[in-house]
Amino acid sequence: MNISTLKSFFHEELSGMYPDSEIESFYHILTEFKLKMSRIDKALNPTKSITEQEKTYFTRAIELLKKETPVQYITKETEFYSLPFEVNENVLIPRPETEELVDWIIQSSNKSTPLKILDIGTGSGCIAISLAKNLPSAQVIAIDVSELALMVAEKNAKHNHVTIKFTKQDILSTEKFIENFDIIVSNPPYVRELEKEEIKKNVLEYEPHTALFVDDNNALVFYKKIADLAFTHLTENGKLFFEINQYLGQQTLDMLREKGFKKNKLKKDIFGNDRMILSQK
Repeated sequence: MNISTLKSFFHEELSGMYPDSEIESFYHILTEFKLKMSRIDKALNPTKSITEQEKTYFTRAIELLKKETPVQYITKETEFYSLPFEVNENVLIPRPETEELVDWIIQSSNKSTPLKILDIGTGSGCIAISLAKNLPSAQVIAIDVSELALMVAEKNAKHNHVTIKFTKQDILSTEKFIENFDIIVSNPPYVRELEKEEIKKNVLEYEPHTALFVDDNNALVFYKKIADLAFTHLTENGKLFFEINQYLGQQTLDMLREKGFKKNKLKKDIFGNDRMILSQK
């Protein structure tokens, strides 16, 4: 088998399950990962042979794709805000919308100002690490309830050459923080059980549910708790950033106003959905 027939093999095996464009994407992601060949390399060397071991790897990867395993869990890596991240079944796969949140924070901050930043529910560490990388004067602390997630985040911080203090902490049982922060950011669980039918199988069956779902009757549970803590522990002119449920933008704004936040800005993502909020006292 060579590069050209491998590409055909991907399309033959996955046709009908995924759009051609997505199959093409899987092919490029997996061949770049396994063979270390860029798109140009593959285009210039279509007759380059692959070994039996490599063929076995791609056959196994295709079988996993047929089960709708996220391709990022097959390669165990992804890119976020132009940085490399390890991911596995203990953390959510970072989304483009979250990159927009990170960019908003960076654009709203002075890179030379020493800032103290808290990331609540850090998961893979994508938010905390991207901020630490792009705001070099900042001190970043990140918390998560999952020890397994924190292990992934610590690896990612080391790989990206940033220093972050990671702590295991359940935000819902936290009464207070031991210090104040200039920026508090969180992308907490916000998908309601009633929205499960909108979720693709590759998310529903593989990504950690504790990082995704909340009870229908208490959808803002994390936002309310974090807002209370932030109101007490933000510095003067401090900022609270949230990624939010696209259907609960107004409810989240109303809750933040009730909690005492007077300046609130709701922002849409690139898909036109209500997706993030910046609040100040």
